[in-house]
Amino acid sequence: MNVYQDLLNGTSKLALVGLGYVGMPIAVAFAKKVPVIGFDLNREKIAKYREGHDPTGEVGDEEIRNTAVDFTSDETRLKEASFIIVAVPTPINSDKTPDLAPVEGASVIVGRNLAKGSIVVYESTVYPGVTEDICIPILEKESGLKCGVDFYVGYSPERINPGDKAHRLENIKKIVSGMNSETLEEIAKVYELVIKAGVHRASSIKVAEAAKVVENSQRDINIAFMNELAMVFDRMDIDTQEVIEAMNTKWNALGFYPGLVGGHCIGVDPYYFVYEAEKLGYHSQIILAGRKINDDMAGYVADVIIRQLVLANKKVKQSKVLILGITFKENCPDTRNSKVNDIIQRLNEFGIEPLVSDPCADPADAKREYGVDLIDWQTVRDVDCVVFAVAHNLFKTITREQLDGLFRTAPDEQKVIIDIKSILDPDDYRSDDYRFWRL
Repeated sequence: MNVYQDLLNGTSKLALVGLGYVGMPIAVAFAKKVPVIGFDLNREKIAKYREGHDPTGEVGDEEIRNTAVDFTSDETRLKEASFIIVAVPTPINSDKTPDLAPVEGASVIVGRNLAKGSIVVYESTVYPGVTEDICIPILEKESGLKCGVDFYVGYSPERINPGDKAHRLENIKKIVSGMNSETLEEIAKVYELVIKAGVHRASSIKVAEAAKVVENSQRDINIAFMNELAMVFDRMDIDTQEVIEAMNTKWNALGFYPGLVGGHCIGVDPYYFVYEAEKLGYHSQIILAGRKINDDMAGYVADVIIRQLVLANKKVKQSKVLILGITFKENCPDTRNSKVNDIIQRLNEFGIEPLVSDPCADPADAKREYGVDLIDWQTVRDVDCVVFAVAHNLFKTITREQLDGLFRTAPDEQKVIIDIKSILDPDDYRSDDYRFWRL
């Protein structure tokens, strides 16, 4: 097995299948070391990359313009590669069960273009067993080759944190695994070309698959705990953020905060783990309880908005509400599985059609996914309530004067501010003029 050396010599190529928030940064990083083919079925996306535009914002337009990645939507180009990384999304169905269609579809494409002697590495988040029990049979069927004889398989869970400029691909330790020791070592050497933080060799593919779903389930559970505390403290008239600040003075505090849990990882991965556990006869108690709390949090926040409008002497159905942010996290254009949309839907039930502004989001994505027309918040006037839903850096710079200019002025009524992300200093807004609430 000489895949690593062939890549270094330039006699073979590395291919990325799936060029989203995960696959594209990997392709760009490897292209600095070895020849890389970047494949995606989305021709519009490929066209943008070829034009030097990065719609994900992960590496930036300049990097895309200067990268050596050979972007293509022609699947037959995969035949030129001996090391193929699959980084397609793994969402969930409406019934919260895993939707493996993207990874299965990618396996079909890779299989029918698989060259003998190649290594295929999956990065998509899956439950333990998917790579070996589902993906390998597809690769064998489509290629007519035998795994372990004609080609080899590994798994290396993605750990990229979209929008995070500190924790990048290169400085996050990479878990790697392979179907046997020789494959593992070859995969490890390839990833060590770009991962400065080094790699962790998992003992098996299943261990690596499990590690990914567990690390996100752990975060989900801890955030759910803080969300539950926030709901209780709200009833006790205690500021949750002040409690957390006090708690975090202890050395072993974990530093979690309440909030909306969306996106394509933390809000999804626990369901993959639960699904496989239930197939084996175990019904999750802690993980599902945490998921329910986090899934219901947007509805809770929407109800708080309604309550605060009533307490501020507003006519709810006639209230004008401005929501700042619709992406699933700060400083990131990704709107997938955004829980802000759940707030919007809940407000709709009370006859409120909120205005939504998000300078980071793609207006076309917001319209396609949620039917929302994004507006420029600076053009808005006469609102009754402003909801800080996402902590974009730009929203953190909004001044008191700018915020005042958004509201209507009416006697005996207050301006309502809902600060989900604790962006503002509450001491500046807890006054006779404002009703201020934060999660």
